[in-house]
Amino acid sequence: MQTKLKPDWAGQDWLSRLVNLLISTKPLYAVMKYQARQVIIKTAEKKGIPWRESCQALQAEGVETKLSSLTNPDVVYPDYYQVPFHAYSQGNLCWQAALEAPAATYAMALRVWKDEDLTWEEAQKKLRANFYQVLGQYSPEVVTDVLDLGCSVGISTLSLHRYYQQQQVRTVGLDLSPYMLAVAQTLDKEGQISKWCHSQAEKTDFADNSFDVITLQFVLHELPNTATEAIFREALRILKPGGCLGIIDNNPRSPVIQNLPPALFLLMKSTEPWSDEYYTFDVVGTLEKVGFKHQSTQSVDPRHRAIIATK
Repeated sequence: MQTKLKPDWAGQDWLSRLVNLLISTKPLYAVMKYQARQVIIKTAEKKGIPWRESCQALQAEGVETKLSSLTNPDVVYPDYYQVPFHAYSQGNLCWQAALEAPAATYAMALRVWKDEDLTWEEAQKKLRANFYQVLGQYSPEVVTDVLDLGCSVGISTLSLHRYYQQQQVRTVGLDLSPYMLAVAQTLDKEGQISKWCHSQAEKTDFADNSFDVITLQFVLHELPNTATEAIFREALRILKPGGCLGIIDNNPRSPVIQNLPPALFLLMKSTEPWSDEYYTFDVVGTLEKVGFKHQSTQSVDPRHRAIIATK
């Protein structure tokens, strides 16, 4: 049987339109948003992720005192970033989202291998290693400058830095949420990351040809297509000649994602407002349109794909 290009519950198919109609019903949306949070939290705590304790620990470490120093007053938040998602009414622009993001990230990796007896630490390590194995095949021979776009709370950034650290790299994490960056800086206890940067990924202040490697790790599904294309153009500008762009995100062709039970895809779409655009978006075609050379698209685990392009 031929593999479908995307899930039936995404795009303009009748099932997708029905799901969107249900989500648009405010009382039902409120219930789904609550249920989505409960599913995530219960999955995390069942596997030993200290969800509530980790939030309290971050607050005890003074995470909230870092906000002002990390906030760029010149940043303008685009409309797409000011809508509810991930079950938070304020999206990523609030403390609750930022404080819970580490535990949610660890839980996400566990869902990939839900039938395997892995700890959350093992699952997270496996998730990143699978991506870096592909990324490393196309990275420049010498890597000195690395950028993690849409870095969230820095778990991806710290992991990326460790992958390249033998080359003594300068690693930068960039995100549009200063709340997320405050948590990232707090988690970066040894100060390994050169800079946590508050900026739009579409409009950075970096000079042309600044980085050898740029990653977008689990970012594209949170963006409208117009923003994704703008970010690709900016990434091309700030990559050095021969530099590598590595993307990991949900795989529209994944049988696991395509066959999610109705309850789960309803919950997912209720917290991911750009799902329809992402699952029908021609990522490779857009990379080539803006000037990248596509190198590889590979399935790296049951749910995700890696896309590699070079300048």
